Amino acid sequence: MAYVISDECVSCGTCESECPSGAISQGDEHYVIDPDVCVDCGTCAEACPTESIHPAE
Repeated sequence: MAYVISDECVSCGTCESECPSGAISQGDEHYVIDPDVCVDCGTCAEACPTESIHPAE
């Protein structure tokens, strides 16, 4: 199951540089995760300073 980035994201870019699969990119309002590329490793969630990244439900 892929991770998702909530609206609490402040677009700092920390998660994008930490993602080993390149699944994260800047979206219209905040960063987004491509669920087809995400390998569900959780590295982005661990790196996020605002705790805005969670497993998709």
